Amino acid sequence: MTLTNRQQLTLEGVQLVDKFDEEEIVLATTMGILTLKGTGLHITQLDLEKGTLMAQGLFTGFQFREGGPGGKMKTKGKSFLGKFFR
Repeated sequence: MTLTNRQQLTLEGVQLVDKFDEEEIVLATTMGILTLKGTGLHITQLDLEKGTLMAQGLFTGFQFREGGPGGKMKTKGKSFLGKFFR
């Protein structure tokens, strides 16, 4: 990951773009789920074969979570309904 002036982002290891809009981009990467937050976010280049993504905007936050391609999160516990229907 390379971030220049909080406005130009280059990522490697991208497997899937789960969702994106001007305030949030959610990606599945080789290292887990990455959520990018900001304003005026735009994906300028995406090559899933090479696993690269370039984006622009004002980036204000990054969140890393464990998970796999397709945005499926690894949960540590059961959901509310999972606990209810044992």
